[in-house]
Amino acid sequence: MTTKNRAVAFHGIKDVRVDELDFPKLEMPNGSAAPHGVILKIVATNICGSDLHIYRGSFPVPEGMVLGHEMTGQVLEVGSDVQFLQEGDLVSVPFNVACGRCRNCRAGRTEVCETANPEQACAAYGFNLGDFQGGQAEYLFVPYADFQLLRFPDQEQAMEKILDLAVLSDILPTAFHGLMSAGAKPGSTVYIAGAGPVGRCAAAAARLLGASCIIVGDQDASRLELVRKHGCETIDLSTTENLQDAVNDILGEPMVDCAVDCVGSEAHGLGSASDEMQPIAAVNQVLDVTRPGGATGIIGIYGPDPIAETKAEQEGTFPVDFGKAWIKSPHIIGGQAPIMRYNRQLMMSILWDRMPYLTEMVNPRVISLDEAPQAYAEFDQGSLEKFVIDPHGMIAR
Repeated sequence: MTTKNRAVAFHGIKDVRVDELDFPKLEMPNGSAAPHGVILKIVATNICGSDLHIYRGSFPVPEGMVLGHEMTGQVLEVGSDVQFLQEGDLVSVPFNVACGRCRNCRAGRTEVCETANPEQACAAYGFNLGDFQGGQAEYLFVPYADFQLLRFPDQEQAMEKILDLAVLSDILPTAFHGLMSAGAKPGSTVYIAGAGPVGRCAAAAARLLGASCIIVGDQDASRLELVRKHGCETIDLSTTENLQDAVNDILGEPMVDCAVDCVGSEAHGLGSASDEMQPIAAVNQVLDVTRPGGATGIIGIYGPDPIAETKAEQEGTFPVDFGKAWIKSPHIIGGQAPIMRYNRQLMMSILWDRMPYLTEMVNPRVISLDEAPQAYAEFDQGSLEKFVIDPHGMIAR
């Protein structure tokens, strides 16, 4: 068996490198034994927009931390307490690290596990959240494996659909959570802020839920064209001064039943202000175009940003237009998604071809581990592609 593990590690702002590290052990970050864990051979590991927050310096992590939180892998080594997985199983890894035993996990709130990270009720791979190393690597340690891992029932079938299944770790369930938080259902009219990979997953998931009119807003013409080709209405936010007017031009009324923010704190203003960074713009926009009694899902990332322009933004304080929204009796849910609440249902939808345009919407590009640093640079410049790292050459190009 190999004794090394090549992985994408953070070495400073816009500086990621492929390092050669020790092979992972069945032990927790604090060094305690983890017989409940497994070691995975990574099959697919994606670069996420959240990774760009680290890459750009907005989310500090220690130098040398392995990045990545969207992983699909094959079980290589099994801890002595693991009962329901065996070597060779192909599995999806939720990006939330969750014990399955605490009060929140038992209530299905795996995004706020109370024990995996001793510093706060939130743990994740590849972030400074519990010191769990990320999965942009050849191999990965996963704790609480029986609880956490989603096993694909048929490996051959799964490998045929691996580029769809690879988004089950994060962006597809996250997008679905945003829609469920916003109350999307058959016939709903939906506004999605952002046509990046999460926004495009939200558009595909809105179709799965039976939404009627799906409107996507973004400033990037190529992203808008991609979602428009697959049945979505679009709004170019760089030429739009009033979002309600733009929705009205499409729908015949200025507000939708539900809206989802898939942008986060890297949003820009509208129209003449579209060149300006306005970190809370997407939240205010989705609140603005959600009808009275409707709901919004805030799944974009917000938090303290050490490189933000203002002291308030550096501390994670944002000026939400809550006074205007309050009169509409808004229902707002924000935060990370509990991936395990949705990933099995979405897996079955993929395996039974209920999301036929998902790959085209996500627009994946398979790359090698050595190509990852360049892919980060391209993604940072607004690439239309979703980069999927294939460390072992197991995915058909």
